[in-house]
Amino acid sequence: MQWSLILLFLMAQSCVITCQLHEYLYVGAQRSWSEAQRYCRDRHTDLATVSNMADMKRLISESSGNRNEAWIGLRDQTGANRTWYWSLPGVEFNDSQTNWHSGEPSDAGGDENCVIVRQDLKWIDVHCKVLLAHFLCYDETNTRQFFLINQPVRWLEAQRYCRESHTDLISGWNQLQDPQLKDLLSPEAAGTNIHIGMFRDTWKWSDGSRSSFRLWNLQFNMDKYNSGQCAMAVFDDGGRWMSGDCDQPKPFICYGDNMILIKEKMNWEEALYYCRDHYHDLVTITNLDDQRWVEKKVKDASTPFVWTGLRYTCTLELWFWVSDEAVSYKNWVSGGPEDDCDMSGAMETGGQHQWVKKNDNEEFNFICSKA
Repeated sequence: MQWSLILLFLMAQSCVITCQLHEYLYVGAQRSWSEAQRYCRDRHTDLATVSNMADMKRLISESSGNRNEAWIGLRDQTGANRTWYWSLPGVEFNDSQTNWHSGEPSDAGGDENCVIVRQDLKWIDVHCKVLLAHFLCYDETNTRQFFLINQPVRWLEAQRYCRESHTDLISGWNQLQDPQLKDLLSPEAAGTNIHIGMFRDTWKWSDGSRSSFRLWNLQFNMDKYNSGQCAMAVFDDGGRWMSGDCDQPKPFICYGDNMILIKEKMNWEEALYYCRDHYHDLVTITNLDDQRWVEKKVKDASTPFVWTGLRYTCTLELWFWVSDEAVSYKNWVSGGPEDDCDMSGAMETGGQHQWVKKNDNEEFNFICSKA
């Protein structure tokens, strides 16, 4: 069986360009936001959800040079509670991990929607339009991860600078507890207020996604909420977003899934053949963005786990994706998998949706990629 599976692996239709689990479709017909939402749900999956800058670049490329504004799937709720987010895509806010200064969040005036820190790294909520002399950037590609920038800016300007020059504003509990950061602030930040990548709003995605990614233009008022307005991408401003009256007719952008949940129970090899016979392959997860898209699908499964295209071979002593992608991104349960023969990778359908190893003969639902 091992050699037959290795042959299947070698014969897999690998992607010359990284496979995408969703695609964007620009629709030039002008519709209100609600009409656009209905159109996308009837013909595709939903109005566009954008999870990171890579998504945004693909969305812009689908506009085919069109310079008009186009609706995306983000709408400001009315009468909703504000939700805290981190600016860096994929970092989720956790209510059990907070570091508020005494008396915070105070929400003075009822519209303090951004957060700053001082040298002690305690959190303080402020108005997003406040002008501060310092902000902290995070850089995932640099051995030096944190940069204290001395430049008077408002929160949106700080976010833009960090995304263009580094990765993003510093985000998340782990980053803000890093010893490197405390060393950086000790000599330079005494008595100063510093922007960090924490904000809150009442905006929600049409498909229910938890994506915290926002790309507002610099004129956007982050202190305003529960407006009932809708978001549009403005292509002559680099795709940056602005908000407007949802009843205005505009072009719009849909997205379509390139994967499907099969709610039949099969063992791993049966699932592999089924996907290759009817679609493309068992799903491959190469990054956090892929993980989030698959998570949305597995919530509807009828089994506690779903099969993925992840397989262990004793012959080569390695885990591999049957689509010929390297296993770079990983989301195993604590401790990771032990290397065992006749084991394949599955995802939890509840909880944190982490990966687990399961015996090939167990029967679960599974996810097929379509392209």
